Amino acid sequence: MIKGDNGFLPTVPLRLAVRNGVDVAVLLLTEEGRVRGDRDIVFHGAPVHPSGAARLLGEENGTVWLDAGLTSVEGEIVRLLVVGSTETGTLRDVDELSVEAFAPDGTSVARYDVTDAGGETAMVLAELYRLAGGWKFRAVGQGYANGLAGLATDHGVEVADNAPAQAAAPLQEPVPFRPPVAPAPIPAPAPVAFQPPAAPAPVPVAFQPPAAPVPVAKVQGPVPTVAVPAPSPEPIVPDWTFGSVFEPYTQTGRDNDVITAEGLPPGPVVVDLAVDAKGYTGLWPLSRLNKDGESLVNSTEDNFRGRLLTHVPRNGRLRLRLRADGPWRLQVLPLAAARRLTEEPMECFGPDVLLHTGGTADLAIRYRGNDNLIVYLYELADHDDPTTLPEQQGSVVNEIGRRRETVPLPEGPLIVHLKRADGPWSARLKHVQPHSRPSSGGGLPNVTEIDKAQGRLRWGRR
Repeated sequence: MIKGDNGFLPTVPLRLAVRNGVDVAVLLLTEEGRVRGDRDIVFHGAPVHPSGAARLLGEENGTVWLDAGLTSVEGEIVRLLVVGSTETGTLRDVDELSVEAFAPDGTSVARYDVTDAGGETAMVLAELYRLAGGWKFRAVGQGYANGLAGLATDHGVEVADNAPAQAAAPLQEPVPFRPPVAPAPIPAPAPVAFQPPAAPAPVPVAFQPPAAPVPVAKVQGPVPTVAVPAPSPEPIVPDWTFGSVFEPYTQTGRDNDVITAEGLPPGPVVVDLAVDAKGYTGLWPLSRLNKDGESLVNSTEDNFRGRLLTHVPRNGRLRLRLRADGPWRLQVLPLAAARRLTEEPMECFGPDVLLHTGGTADLAIRYRGNDNLIVYLYELADHDDPTTLPEQQGSVVNEIGRRRETVPLPEGPLIVHLKRADGPWSARLKHVQPHSRPSSGGGLPNVTEIDKAQGRLRWGRR
């Protein structure tokens, strides 16, 4: 997994390995995101939770082992945070920092390698949390420069003003533990064949067609019969030409499917997905060998809406595997169809792809969801290959829960990718400066191409 990813776990006793050489603690949190008291903090001085749901087993060769008994977690507890910290130096100095979860038979069921640790001395590495009757693992990687004191305070632990920076001496000896090279089977319930929680039955939705007819792009292959809402017509702003311009590809359907869009120009594109049903939504690009690529959508939000950033291969054939429990509508759009950031607030819900074409500015985001908010930037000013994107430099925002964030933006052209945003949000620019670059090259405006694109993209935005 990469930072921000999540996935379902089997609801069985798990064994976790935290590498390499860090101190480990587990915080058991209620719905409010807080511990109920000292008993909900498991560390070397109190290695076993009273419920048996979390137990530190010991350390060997730099790896700390712990048990997470998901079947023993009290109903009041909804999240288990796995925390790593250092007594000297920072987490940047820790080689191959990671956390991995194993099923009772020794099978690895989740792993997160921390690749962007900085000057922090404490970090929430991962969390196990309840969802839809089951449990999920999330790769968090949220660091605290003010150490365990700051992390603990954020989760309801009262830290005395005169308390030492690091944890106090152990109150009791750690539980002796000598793990084998691979984790030994846990003598608990027999291995459970895990099935993701059943999604609620789809709720029929009455779709309202637009008042005026809108052009619909040609669909390769048989045309499904399910009607879905089309976006409202809105003229495109002529200030973006990075990447090819093409007629939007549209397909509608119902339930799980594989979508194939032929004849597209290679390069980055926007996928606009709307699912009108309750339950899980997942979307993956398929390789030429029909293997899943990195997940574009992994959401349990009802009636999912979102815009996603993906890449058309050089053969011009984009294939996507969709999991959905009801009617859906999918469009493949050129980057030029994405919405522009301005000083006027935009209100939206779900992941999105936004464009910035001006000079340096500050991006103010207000996020009102409960899950991850993850934002990436792609600077295109000195990138002349429209079939690729610049190398990803890491997220500029990676937080959980309601947030107010302000991010400094470099000069455009720039793609602002809200990769994860399962909730409502608003965004606007502040302190916008004039553009200092000439209006040519690197994705800046080309009037001829914009004129050609106007008619084809007129309705391609939501």
